Amino acid sequence: MNRLHEKYINEIQPALMEKYNYSTPMMCPKMVKIVVNMGVGDSIANSKLLDDAVSDLTQLTGQKPVITTAKKSIANFKLREGMKIGAKVTLRGERMYEFLDKLVSITLPRVRDFRGVSDKAFDGRGNYTLGVKEQIIFPEINLDKVSKVRGLDICMVTTAKTDEEARELLKLIGVPFAHKE
Repeated sequence: MNRLHEKYINEIQPALMEKYNYSTPMMCPKMVKIVVNMGVGDSIANSKLLDDAVSDLTQLTGQKPVITTAKKSIANFKLREGMKIGAKVTLRGERMYEFLDKLVSITLPRVRDFRGVSDKAFDGRGNYTLGVKEQIIFPEINLDKVSKVRGLDICMVTTAKTDEEARELLKLIGVPFAHKE
């Protein structure tokens, strides 16, 4: 079992039960999945860029990404329906906990001038989305092989009913939220 998963069962669940007066551990909010998405709009002109994004995501998550396609045609962007424009990975179970552990303990502290992540990125249903400006902050990415610095979205889906419960869960997991001043 992963270190973060053990921490969830032994420390975080009891803390949440006490704070919100849950009667059983099954009522506690928990992580369901993490979706890591990388949009590659430039792949319209150069399809090799999409291959680079796929290899980056594979290195980051340890899982092969799914290539996403355009749902609509947009003339201004020279985009047609069905064109390949990105890649995404859905992590569940142990891989999800491993990725989250790596994100909060290694990757985020490596960001220059890092003051914490925004606590306003909740969607109202207990899910949190974090945008990363460059994929090179992850330790797995080899800087020499990066052709273009690209951003990615990390969406954390929880079973929490409210944003407050989700914020508490993520705070206990170790997500460094910015302090309000």
